[in-house]
Amino acid sequence: MSLLHKLSVVILFATFSLKAHAQQENKVNWLTFEQLNDSLAIKAKPVIIFFHTEWCAYCKKMLAESFTAKKVTDLLNRNYYAVKFDAESIDSVYFDGVHYTNVANRKTTGKIHALATILMGKENPAVFPATIVLNKDFMMVERKFNYLSTKQLLKIL
Repeated sequence: MSLLHKLSVVILFATFSLKAHAQQENKVNWLTFEQLNDSLAIKAKPVIIFFHTEWCAYCKKMLAESFTAKKVTDLLNRNYYAVKFDAESIDSVYFDGVHYTNVANRKTTGKIHALATILMGKENPAVFPATIVLNKDFMMVERKFNYLSTKQLLKIL
């Protein structure tokens, strides 16, 4: 292998390593509802909850773009507890002393988890993506049922 070829390989590897490192830094520290419960017991902070589904293209776009923007990740990781939850999950969730389940016994589109239904509100039972912001006293500040760009997300935060 020539010196030029070796140098090219090293430069290519370093470029990919730096890019991967930069992407890792712009990552939201997502919590589960159980972790949120424990965190709130230790220190009160505002909360953002992002409800998504596997089939929702705008949910995926927000996760890939809006929630990876450096300003957003810095703000969320510093000042908020952030929860990401699949609204069609069939997993049981124990939160705030209550056990929540999905009435579906298998993953099927349209079967919304009880916790998502409660927090999203009965008037918007299946609109995704859903972004909910709660203050440190767990009172509703904002509910958005649409795609939010980085700029829009920063505005509500």
